[in-house]
Amino acid sequence: MTCNILRLALLTVVLLPGLARAGQVPRAASDSDIAITSRDRVYAAEQFSNTVSVTDPASNRLLGVIRLGEPQPGNLSPLYRGQVLVHGLGFSPDHRTLAVVSIGTNSVSFIDTVTNAVKHVTYVGRAPHEAFFTPDGKEVWVTIRGEGYVAVLDGATYEEKTRIELSNGPGMQIFSPDGTYGYVCSSFTPETVVITVADHKVVGRVAQASPFCPNLAASPDGDQVWFTLKDIGQVQAFDARPPFAMLKTIEAGPITNHVNFVRNAKGSFAYVTVGGLNQVKVFRTDTFEMVATIPVGRLPHGVWPSGDGTRVYVGLENADALAAIDTLTNEVVATIPIGQAPQALVYVPDAVPEGDGTQGLDPLSVAGQAAHLTLAPVGATPAGSQAITDVSLFDQGLTQVLQAAATGLKPTRAYVLALVSKPDGSGAREPLASFMTNPAGSAVVNAVGPIRQIVQGKVHVDRHYLAIFERDGEALGKAVQVQAD
Repeated sequence: MTCNILRLALLTVVLLPGLARAGQVPRAASDSDIAITSRDRVYAAEQFSNTVSVTDPASNRLLGVIRLGEPQPGNLSPLYRGQVLVHGLGFSPDHRTLAVVSIGTNSVSFIDTVTNAVKHVTYVGRAPHEAFFTPDGKEVWVTIRGEGYVAVLDGATYEEKTRIELSNGPGMQIFSPDGTYGYVCSSFTPETVVITVADHKVVGRVAQASPFCPNLAASPDGDQVWFTLKDIGQVQAFDARPPFAMLKTIEAGPITNHVNFVRNAKGSFAYVTVGGLNQVKVFRTDTFEMVATIPVGRLPHGVWPSGDGTRVYVGLENADALAAIDTLTNEVVATIPIGQAPQALVYVPDAVPEGDGTQGLDPLSVAGQAAHLTLAPVGATPAGSQAITDVSLFDQGLTQVLQAAATGLKPTRAYVLALVSKPDGSGAREPLASFMTNPAGSAVVNAVGPIRQIVQGKVHVDRHYLAIFERDGEALGKAVQVQAD
């Protein structure tokens, strides 16, 4: 009898780690999971409304937005003092400070998570992309993508104290859970570097399959780092410890955006947002097998797990929404309206330890106003085609920002997005934006102007349609995609 009890005890010890995995990013695997409550917050940085949305994950309800800037044309004034192109997000280890990067104004805004108030703004070099605290909270590293260095800020005063010089275009940084290494991928140089946090020395280099990495993540067990390659639609994984060897290259799909990790009762998984397919793809981290493909909505971008790994939240850049995914079923369980063109996203457990945490929040207002269209190949329907271009028109008051997630085109070719007078792409043409596709045959295209006019009170209005044309020198060639709705 004693022998049988001993065997059962040993079996329980062996099985428990596989039944209940703990520790979600950016914490270590040995940390306890943190159950979802109304004290947690999901934050999304919204590029065109210049806001940070604040969502309660317990109710999946938008509480409001932190308004860091104004839409166009107000932010074009020479006396404008707000932020422009709110884009990157990070948070402190104590979950009380949010770091928000605004690309257009070269700034990092530090926000109190309890009061939603901006307590400090640090201005850094040209076109910063992401900012994150070291695990001990003593430093904040900011990748200066428009130049060639990481700005290191003091974690208490938020002032720049030194720089880590790198090659052109560092895109994002993240840290090993134990705080030993910082991993910095590049958006202009095909190389990810590994830096010791203690002395800021480069100790490793990992070749990227392409120059354009927008995002990377370190697994809670400290074993792996995964990074995305937006221009060629791939994800690469490497060993998080010396010699930092490449482990796997995975074909994900056009406009591969962000990656993050989840540990749950089924194992350890990487969730990858694939913007051109409007999907999140899920891969095992032990075998690299794809185990799920989740339709989520237009142009998924940022992704982050809840503190217990039961949910993953995804920002939908061209849908102005936040999708919540149940990680055991890999199904979308909620879609929450947020601000315009969400980029980075973070889930902060216990961000508001007491009170309702709504102080200083504004209603969504104009930040939630947008129109959505779809382009499909000439002669095809969206339902029957894999070559779909999603278009969003974000209202900015007098003007709109147009953003198109173009896919299904020829690689590295020149195209023009234009307004046309007939739905088949014929008739008068008004070019809006010229663009070049990446090696995956996709591109994110932007244009600004009074594209959608107010026509109330007019007896007759000539409707215009969006279309994509091949570019033949300075002229427009044939239409390859036309508006389908």
